[in-house]
Parts: sequence; structure tokens; C-alpha cells
Amino acid sequence: MSDSGFHVLPVRIYYEDTDAGGVVYYANYLKFAERARTEMIRALGIEQERLRQQQDIMFVVRSCSVEFMRPARLDDLLHVETRVCRISGARVDMEQAIRRVSDPSGLTDDALLVTLSVRLACLNGSGRPVRLPTRVHGAFVGSMDSSVSAFP
Repeated sequence: MSDSGFHVLPVRIYYEDTDAGGVVYYANYLKFAERARTEMIRALGIEQERLRQQQDIMFVVRSCSVEFMRPARLDDLLHVETRVCRISGARVDMEQAIRRVSDPSGLTDDALLVTLSVRLACLNGSGRPVRLPTRVHGAFVGSMDSSVSAFP
């Protein structure tokens, strides 16, 4: 976690990520965002598989809103930034930004490419909403920093 309350996952773009037009296929941004959310949760000390096995609890995406502004291309280095913005009993709202990082050669510039608003629901194995366990709730609250926002 950064000092400003968001987690950063670096992602390099490979041929497998691009479409016939040479830009990142839109669905791959959702994959990058999923990985970043998972790594943020892991960095908070929350073991999702252990939650599932021991407490019959899992996180699922309830809703996701995506805005695509600019494309990423082969060999770009991206930073996927993730932060928790709201928490309720059985819900965690996150904001994510995918940015291109400029390279030292100057061939690419820093740019905001994609933003996402994601709502996670905490469910039991039967698919019913359940409250976040106290420790999990505390970890999410501890990651929040309302004084700084890296997002537009």
C-alpha cells in the first residue's frame, strides 16, 4: 500500500494482451483490475481462500462501471491503482485507475487510460450476503485515506 491509501500493481503489455488493431483488448483491462484487487486484498493480510474454507465467505463483483479513455499498446508498462472508498456491512466499494507509465526513452507518456468503480459483495457459499468479518472490515478501513485521492 502506498502512503496515499492506494495499492499499485505494475502490468507489462504483451502480444497476448492485444487485439488485431494492436491495442489492448478491452476485456483484458478487467483482468488487470481483478489481479490488482486480489493483490491489494492479499497485501492487507486477507487470505481469500482461507476465508472461503474456514468461514464459508467469498467476495464477488456485484457491479462494475468502466470508462475507457485511451488505449494501451504492446510493451507499455501500466500501473493499476486500487483503493477502498466505501465500506458497509456486506459491501466494499473500490475505485481503480489504470495508467500508462512513461518510459525513459520518451516514446510513451504518462496517461490515465481506464477508470473503474467496483462494488464487491461478501457472500456465503449459498450466495447470500453476509457481514464482513470484523478483522476483514478493519483491514479495509485501515487502508482508506480520505485526505488524498489519486483518482480523477
